[in-house]
Amino acid sequence: MFDLHGYGPSILEGSWLTVQLALASLAIAIVLGMVAALAKLSKSPIGRGIAGGYTTVVRGIPELVLMLLLFFGGQLVINYLAAEVIGYEEYIDIDPFTAGVATIGFIYGAYMAETFRGAILAVHSGQLEAGAAYGMNKWQVFHRILLPQMIRFALPGFGNNWLVLLKATALVSIIGLDDVLRKAALAAGATRLPFTFYLTVGVVYLVLTTVSIILLQWADRHYSAGVRRA
Repeated sequence: MFDLHGYGPSILEGSWLTVQLALASLAIAIVLGMVAALAKLSKSPIGRGIAGGYTTVVRGIPELVLMLLLFFGGQLVINYLAAEVIGYEEYIDIDPFTAGVATIGFIYGAYMAETFRGAILAVHSGQLEAGAAYGMNKWQVFHRILLPQMIRFALPGFGNNWLVLLKATALVSIIGLDDVLRKAALAAGATRLPFTFYLTVGVVYLVLTTVSIILLQWADRHYSAGVRRA
């Protein structure tokens, strides 16, 4: 057992904040990913162009660079709009948690978009046409026919994106969020035991990813029930 020199509660607090950050970011990524996937498959050239530009730019810039650009650039834009549009002159300082959730969600929404797009294309179009012929509206076709089937096709890519997103939460410590990595860094500086505390962070992330893999495997079995395996 590691001797954390009294910093155990602090590490646990940072771990819980990391989980909250990851789950909130995942929610945003799912929404953005689904919207972008549907836009890329739509008949609108404008929608396809915006969604294509979004996924291309995000996947082409390193996550750390993009996080810094969005964090500092986003604050500049918000303060400029507040001053010019509504005349609010005081500086608006976005808290690190909100900034981290928005940034990670925005980044991984691009990866989710490609995962969801591939899953939608994997569902046979004849089933969607049959639903429309049966009298279902677009929303009913989506949530009764398309969504249940696309989940099964999306799960492998979704799971991979989630695991990478979970580990990427460590990057948010650079913008001042007191997540598990920042808590460990402060403890390591105070005790001069960097290996102990960074190894603890590694164990925390390993536990989180292991639990995630178990849940993803359960979800795969659940949504693959009745499907013949090759």
